[in-house]
This record gives sequence, structure tokens and C-alpha cells, in this order.
Amino acid sequence: MNFEEELSGHVTEVENIIQSFLPEETGYQKRVIEAMNYSFLAGGKRLRPMFMLESYRLFGGVNEDVVKPFMAAMEMIHTYSLIHDDLPAMDNDDYRRGRLTNHKKFDEATAILAGDSLLNYAFETMLVSVAEENDNSLRTAKSKAAFYLAKSAGIYGMIGGQMVDIESEKKGSIPKEELLFIHENKTAALIKASLCVGAILAGADEKDIAKMERVGYLIGVAFQIQDDILDCIGDDKILGKPVGSDAKNEKTTYVTLEGLEKAMEDERRMSEEAIHLLEEVKGNSEFLVKLAESLIKRNK
Repeated sequence: MNFEEELSGHVTEVENIIQSFLPEETGYQKRVIEAMNYSFLAGGKRLRPMFMLESYRLFGGVNEDVVKPFMAAMEMIHTYSLIHDDLPAMDNDDYRRGRLTNHKKFDEATAILAGDSLLNYAFETMLVSVAEENDNSLRTAKSKAAFYLAKSAGIYGMIGGQMVDIESEKKGSIPKEELLFIHENKTAALIKASLCVGAILAGADEKDIAKMERVGYLIGVAFQIQDDILDCIGDDKILGKPVGSDAKNEKTTYVTLEGLEKAMEDERRMSEEAIHLLEEVKGNSEFLVKLAESLIKRNK
């Protein structure tokens, strides 16, 4: 079985898990639930909940019912961020994954509420799991995991990175430190959270959790560097968008700051360090390594 076939099987597994946590489309509030589910079911590789599940398995987690609500919550948070990203006040996009964006399918007010609802329902899903847990040590782990995910999605994580990214667009040029802050928070924060929540729920120690934080940072930043590299040397037919758009828009990227050769060198170094750290863990990291490589070394 090649990696693409293996990945497809994992996507199906994760899809079945996370869809089971969606609310029913009933009641007076039916429209906002329909809008929530519309975007949640738009597809994708489900990488963040997949990273979470594989991290849980890597650290010896045995009861996967423990991690499932957190996988669903992660994808709800990711989906809400995409709904809001697409709004006229943000990126003003008409399509995502070949379908009308939420505000185009429904309307802007419904899209805002659908995003808000997914974020709230993510916390509801996690906290129900905490409240219903009878094992004290596992309840503590679930509480810690929920807090970690909440912080990663907020002002000290994804939202903080998004805000700085919006501000940077008005500046024309930004320093490397600011660009790395955007990458670490806007992109890497939820990848770090996925890996760390899986580890926390499996009972990993603080040293291993810190290791997974580093892995998540490296994967997230390398992913964004690869994005910048592809904008310079990628194939627009494969990418599905014109190559060179960043330069045309005078956007600060890792390539504009460091040059193409240094960007490729740093991307390779970060990728190698992430894989080395994963392979250090005493567990079967084979698929997780392949997953990280596929994300960083993609061609689109």
C-alpha cells in the first residue's frame, strides 16, 4: 500500500469519528446548524484531528474514545476559522474546496453565527467529555487538554497570529521576527495543539509534550516556508493558482526576506529536525512521520 492509499484510509477513519459529533439539524435554530454542518462537511484531509489521533497512539493511548471528542473539537475550531477567513471583512472569498463559501451559500450574518457556533460547540464537546469522566487522573488530563486547545485557538495562538497578519498587510514590509510570529501562531498553533492534546490525553510526560510542541512548531513553519517556495518555483497547473502572486502583491515572505536558497535550506532543516524528534519517541511513529513529510514537502 502506498502512502496516498494509506492516507485515504486514515482520512475515512477520522471523518467517521468527527462527523459523529455534529449537532442534528432540527429546532428553531436549524438554519445556523445547517450552516455549521455545511462548512464542516466540505471535506479536506482532516490533518489536525489526524495528527491528534496519531499522537495519542504514538504515546500509547489505548481507549480512543478518550481522544475522539477532542478531535471533533479541533476540526470545529479549524472550520470556524475558515468560515470567518472567507468573510468580506477578511479575505472575501466566494469559493472554498470547490463549493460556495458559507456567506455565499447562506448570508453574511448566518456565516458569522455559524463560525461562532462551531467555536462554542467545540468547547461544549470537550467539556461534556470532561464532566462525564469518572477517573480523576483522566479528568485532569482532559481538562489540561481542553485548556491547551483553547489557548492555542485564542489571542495567544491562532487569533493573535491572524491579527498580526492582517496588520502586516498594511505595512508593505515586516521583519523576520514578525513573520515568524505570524507563522508560529496563525498556522503552527493548531498543529502544535493537535500533537500536544493527543500526547496529554495518552499520559505523556512534560518532556515529551514539550517535544511535540517543538515538532508542531517546526511542521507549521516549514509548511508556510514551503508555501512561499512554491509561489516562486511551483507549477501553477498543480498549485491551482498563478505562481509569483506574492511578489506581484509585494507581500513579505520567507523567500523575500532570506532568499530562495536559504528558504529551501531552512525548510529542509526544520523538516529533518521534526522527523528526528518524532523518531525519538518510543512508539510507532512511521505514519506520523510520513504525514509530516507529506505536509511539508507537498507540491501544491
